[in-house]
Amino acid sequence: MLNSGDKMPPVSLLDDEGKTVSTTDLVGAPLVLWFYPKDDTPG
Repeated sequence: MLNSGDKMPPVSLLDDEGKTVSTTDLVGAPLVLWFYPKDDTPG
């Protein structure tokens, strides 16, 4: 678990075109990671 002030570990995800994007590719650019509960679940 990360604590406030910890550095984010590298994360790789697929974009909307199926291309892999890594957080290390975005260093120096604004970045927002948004996590939400699975659709149609309480929360």
